[in-house]
Amino acid sequence: MYRYTDFDAAFVRARNAQFRAQVERRISGALTEDEFRPLRLMNGLYLQLHAYMLRIAIPYGTISSRQMRQLAYIAERWDKGYGHFTTRQNIQFNWPRLSDVPDILEALAEVQMHSIQTSGNTIRNVTADHFAGAAADEIEDPRPTAELIRQWSTDHPEFQFLPRKFKIGVSGSPHDRAVTKSHDIGLRIVRGGDGRTGYEVLVGGGLGRTPMVGQVIRPFLKKADLLPYLEAIVSTYNLMGRRDNKFKARIKITVFENGMEKFRDAVDARFEQIKREWTGVDPDLLAHIEHSFLPPAFRDAPQDGYETARRADPVFRAWTDTNLTAHRVPGYAIVTVSLKAHGATPGDATAAQMRLLADLADKYGHGELRISHEQNVVLPHVHKSDLWALHESLKTEGLATANIGLVSDIIACPGMDYCALATARSIPVAQEIATHFQALGLEEEIGALKIKISGCINACGHHHVGHIGILGLDRAGVENYQITLGGDHTETMTLGERAGPGFAYDEIVPAIERLLRAYLALREDREETFLAAYRRLGAEPFKAALYEAEAERDAA
Repeated sequence: MYRYTDFDAAFVRARNAQFRAQVERRISGALTEDEFRPLRLMNGLYLQLHAYMLRIAIPYGTISSRQMRQLAYIAERWDKGYGHFTTRQNIQFNWPRLSDVPDILEALAEVQMHSIQTSGNTIRNVTADHFAGAAADEIEDPRPTAELIRQWSTDHPEFQFLPRKFKIGVSGSPHDRAVTKSHDIGLRIVRGGDGRTGYEVLVGGGLGRTPMVGQVIRPFLKKADLLPYLEAIVSTYNLMGRRDNKFKARIKITVFENGMEKFRDAVDARFEQIKREWTGVDPDLLAHIEHSFLPPAFRDAPQDGYETARRADPVFRAWTDTNLTAHRVPGYAIVTVSLKAHGATPGDATAAQMRLLADLADKYGHGELRISHEQNVVLPHVHKSDLWALHESLKTEGLATANIGLVSDIIACPGMDYCALATARSIPVAQEIATHFQALGLEEEIGALKIKISGCINACGHHHVGHIGILGLDRAGVENYQITLGGDHTETMTLGERAGPGFAYDEIVPAIERLLRAYLALREDREETFLAAYRRLGAEPFKAALYEAEAERDAA
């Protein structure tokens, strides 16, 4: 993984010292809250419903065991003993005192972490495939690209006050696990006709109030042209983007209102201007970045014990069936550790859990972990002979749940339990769905399913692209939950269709049960997923199941 240079370390120290002085001025009253707000947002500090919240960047989801231990220490020393991993591959601490934040930032700097640009109208944390560098289907590791973009965009003088926040995601595999089509700019590494790798560039994606699927603006971009082309896109948006209405300020609206052809022409013109002055990336810097992502020293060892354990232990076998993904190196597996134990808060990890994950990464995973946009933790490189021992260790802290990709593996935003913007609770709904279907014993029978829940229109829970999406809203002071169907977050991204009227809090779980029982009755066989059945049959039979009580009342 990437290691700070002397410049990186000095830069972060200087920013932390600057913010410490700003915090002191706020506490003394020399700065008002209105004056302090843009300063704290530039450093990832929010004022939430009950307290400040500090959002810490985990660039492209890659984190070391040492960094994970430091997060555990921060959780215990300055928070309430846990952290919350987000769909942006960040971690949030929900209860820091303002006076402690500078000390937290110093503790982060000790392990080469920071919270710069995790908020504000600037280029946010660059995200990537959480299986990067390990996936069997990977064309190229996207993390060197993501790190290059991170360095280019951090404190970029032209892009600190964009019309709105700006998100970039990078995928290195044909199967898109980075949700690139929902980003302001999505990059997919592809092969050109000569076999060399470059980028398919997408622009104008986004969820929230006005969800849109990103469009291809450039089918193939040479790697050498990446930074000038990104600069052309963002600077064009900076000029054309609306500043009169924050709800229409994202690049997706700029592209929609101007049309792709006009926007592409403006980007191409700006690109030609920049290229004339572009001298390329410093080769030493590029070499440092690329060298940082060399694969670990994989070992060749017998794996007979893995199959023996699978045959002997049905609990272990169930876990391997759901939580493992094919690795590019024979004998290895990618392990996804679920942060979705039934009844738990999706994405939350205690300090003890973080510390255990760090220890297991050192013992079995070359000291490396990943945070997925699905709010789970990944050990990307585990030899199959170590999997049984790893699973036994995960049990000790409630981390061995075998549910990746199933009903209870739900993406959920913090909702009204924490967020000042939320209009409904999302965490309790996720918890009740998980425990309800566990009690019914239907998770394995239902199979692959993506449920995603947001507590407001901002869609931090990605509900628009859930196979089943749930949006919590306020209706005259009462929580109301709308359901969308048929969303897809992959390379075949589609936005879910609203099923109809929303459901009250105490009606939403029974509604999901009716929906999924209808799916079980309608599918052709066990291999047909909910999404496949929905695409084959259309919305009507599923809507009928959702609203059968209303239909019966109307008939009566």
